[in-house]
Amino acid sequence: MLAEHWPLFGLRIQVGAVELRLPTDAELPVLASVAAEGVQKSGARTFLTPWTDLPPAERARWVIQSAWSGRGEWTPENWYLGLGVFADGVPIGVQSLRASSFALLREVATSSWLGLGHQGGGIGTAMRHAVLHLAFAGLSATDAVTASFVDNPAPIGVSRKLGYTDDGITRDLLHGDVVVSQRLRLTRERWAALDRPPVTMTGLAPCLPLFGLT
Repeated sequence: MLAEHWPLFGLRIQVGAVELRLPTDAELPVLASVAAEGVQKSGARTFLTPWTDLPPAERARWVIQSAWSGRGEWTPENWYLGLGVFADGVPIGVQSLRASSFALLREVATSSWLGLGHQGGGIGTAMRHAVLHLAFAGLSATDAVTASFVDNPAPIGVSRKLGYTDDGITRDLLHGDVVVSQRLRLTRERWAALDRPPVTMTGLAPCLPLFGLT
């Protein structure tokens, strides 16, 4: 019934055993607990928004609030889609897609997190394949961008493996320190030319007006 009024709840993207979909409110506590148990190794810096530095209970709360705000603040001109990452039906992380003025710019940005116990096994690559399929095959994006700290090579490696090319750097402040991020860009042409795993996507058509598309 909820998908009748908010069709994004009916969107499903599957790559192998990894499925992306919006978590329900009943599933959010499980997802929040994954974040509370740990998203990055001690001392690591992963996100410019330092939510992973929060105490476990506050990390869990941040995940829930982020899901709610993504729904509540959504407009066709400015949207954030925080898809839950499910492995064998269990939520283990979030893969996001966001854009501003997408109908005109056709550019999306991605970000993601996985529980520590689920990292390093190829799930990060599979979930990015899935969300890029949504962006390029489903929404006809022309570009996908992302960024990672230069001293955090794992996500940069995933991006380059998926065809992204360097797109300059940004310098920001995190806890009073200067941090440098490598920006990366994937064009539709490069995405289309690369070998990709099979992706199954259902439930997109009724969602298109929410993305500013017809």
